[in-house]
Amino acid sequence: MPGSAGAKLARPGVDPEIAAFLERLPAMPSLDADTLATIRPYSSAPIEPLLEGRRVQRREQSVRSHDGVELPITVLVPEERTGAAPGVLWLHGGGMVMGDRFSQIDIPLDWLDELGAVVVTIDYRLAPEATGTTLVEDGYAGLVWLAEHAAELGVDPDRLVVAGTSAGGGVAAGVTLLARDRATPAVAAQVLVCPMLDHRGGTVSTRQYPAPWVWSRESNEFAWEAVLGGAGGENVSAYVSPATAEDLSGLPTTFIDVGSAEVFRDEGQRYAGRIWEAGGQAELHVWAGGTHGFDTMAPGTAIARAARAARTAWLRRVLDPAVPETPRT
Repeated sequence: MPGSAGAKLARPGVDPEIAAFLERLPAMPSLDADTLATIRPYSSAPIEPLLEGRRVQRREQSVRSHDGVELPITVLVPEERTGAAPGVLWLHGGGMVMGDRFSQIDIPLDWLDELGAVVVTIDYRLAPEATGTTLVEDGYAGLVWLAEHAAELGVDPDRLVVAGTSAGGGVAAGVTLLARDRATPAVAAQVLVCPMLDHRGGTVSTRQYPAPWVWSRESNEFAWEAVLGGAGGENVSAYVSPATAEDLSGLPTTFIDVGSAEVFRDEGQRYAGRIWEAGGQAELHVWAGGTHGFDTMAPGTAIARAARAARTAWLRRVLDPAVPETPRT
């Protein structure tokens, strides 16, 4: 199975369905400059097949980031809804070095279907071409755009959600910190799916998963080096590496989930713990046997379905606490 070679520490086992899926894949090499150039063109998939059968209006727009660069965004508005909708800013995964605004878009499309959410997804710039806070500033520009256009989109400005997976989870955490510190826009909730939060890589789970693995320690190190552009130590902004933020008070209610068999397990747990220590509210799920990105790699598995359902149920409770959940049939 991918990841079996090179292991030096004991580590949690993988969910049987996920293990069977991984057995069918080739070994996953570490990410480096050469493999990035090869993988990048294939790091996303078209959105059109996912929109087939969905009653949704699609708009292509652009937003201007802090340095004047225009960034593409896609706005997805459900055709059928009642009243003002939640608004979700989606930030894609890809190690901050690959992917685009349609990567993992099936996750927020669940919320469009089940919660009537308007989804805005943005092409934030990628490392190594863009470094430092540029990626987070790009995401923040998308959040500002969503807030400023809430009325025309039919979005409730009191129910804005910042969400992302993997690298996008880290960017989402940075965007939420930035919105807190700039006191605008107001964010009702953040959803951080297996988030990339800490450039230091000092956790046990980081050491447990060397290459080859779904997202290995070596791939993580390469990605962070690309984002930091040679900076390190005290020079890293907490907006870029949110785990280094000294103060996690004043954040919106937060959902974090990780797999037990992935690099980001421990930093996700620690981030939730520090939110609690600061008096905030966070819900943490550690999915036993889950690898990085298991819910998008193998969405039909029982563990993936449970993870997706848990996120949606949490968002429903947070955004519509007076509305009981309708059981699926």
